[in-house]
Amino acid sequence: MLKTVAAFDRIGEENAFAVLARATALAAQGRDIISLGIGQPDFRTPEHIVEAAIKALRDGHHGYTPATGILPLREAVAADLHKRFGITVSPDEVMIMPGGKPTMFMSILMFGEPGVEILYPDPGFPIYRSMIEFTGATPVPIPVREDNGFAFSAEETLSLITAKTRLIIINSPANPTGGVTPKAEVDKFVAGLEKWPDVAVMSDEIYDQMLYDGEKHVCLLGYPSIRDRLILLNGWSKTYAMTGWRLGYAIWPGKLYDQARKLAVNLYSCVNAPTQYAGLAALTGPQDAVGAMVAEFDKRRRVVVELLNQLPGVFCIVPKGAFYAFPNIKQTGWKAKKLANALLDEAGVALIGGPDFGILGEGYLRLSYANSTDNIRKALGRMGDFLATRKP
Repeated sequence: MLKTVAAFDRIGEENAFAVLARATALAAQGRDIISLGIGQPDFRTPEHIVEAAIKALRDGHHGYTPATGILPLREAVAADLHKRFGITVSPDEVMIMPGGKPTMFMSILMFGEPGVEILYPDPGFPIYRSMIEFTGATPVPIPVREDNGFAFSAEETLSLITAKTRLIIINSPANPTGGVTPKAEVDKFVAGLEKWPDVAVMSDEIYDQMLYDGEKHVCLLGYPSIRDRLILLNGWSKTYAMTGWRLGYAIWPGKLYDQARKLAVNLYSCVNAPTQYAGLAALTGPQDAVGAMVAEFDKRRRVVVELLNQLPGVFCIVPKGAFYAFPNIKQTGWKAKKLANALLDEAGVALIGGPDFGILGEGYLRLSYANSTDNIRKALGRMGDFLATRKP
């Protein structure tokens, strides 16, 4: 009998893909399914980006590229960060990645081993904890609380650091809650890190352009005191509706850059060439589509929050970023995953149970409003009918 190493018994997964597969299978059977589950914009990739990839293929960009990414794209990333935040980044700090997850994987692999601790947000993106456990490190949840607007608390986060802490993962705007941590709180967090010079930080900023109500993104690259131990994760998937293109980037400090490069060489060699030229067109071309998409998400956000708060036993605070709502369903009497499963099977509405994002996710559901307003209204109508007639 084949036996893999013990680490593979500890690895988890992202249940949003399992829900998507179930929803797709039900739809294939003729069921009318409305998906509010997967975190994927329902917009097409802008045409000038698609055309750039086609042109790259026609121009003969069919071969390997440097493991770190083509120089024009790394330069464009650096220029974009300077334009949006006034932050100076060298192209030699930028690494082009096949999506956002490889940055998580590499960062946690670099610092995770038995006997050390890694802090991560809870509720948070499930791959954080999965990869921490895979390395044998101890996952330490950073509570992300509804009564704090689903922002992380600097004081509480800093209080969790011990002599065993090697890495802290933060995420704002956040998945699954839509929470945005204000600058004053980030300032306190960074100031408190002065006492812990050997602790690295990975900042997941993949939703940095999806903010509402006048919120401004706080990029951790803007804090010089932690630049030598900060890993920034970002990419094209959400901002440019390019989830299937698998294109992301990371900013790596100092010697970590070459370690990441070596991991890339060993793992995937390089990111495919045409996609990199598409990413270049995204950053250097017109940004109208980004603004239009975020404006549409804002409209849907208002609709979804209004309708959720009309459902029996449901309460939802207003998310400030990303494209998720994280309603509190404790007063319905349902356990979150049981309710999510029942809504899919009986009401044809696909969404995600809060516990799939961490221990503190119990009592909540995640709804992605990356779907049409008509479908959102229809889905929430079905949820209302279900909650009015079905008991736990």
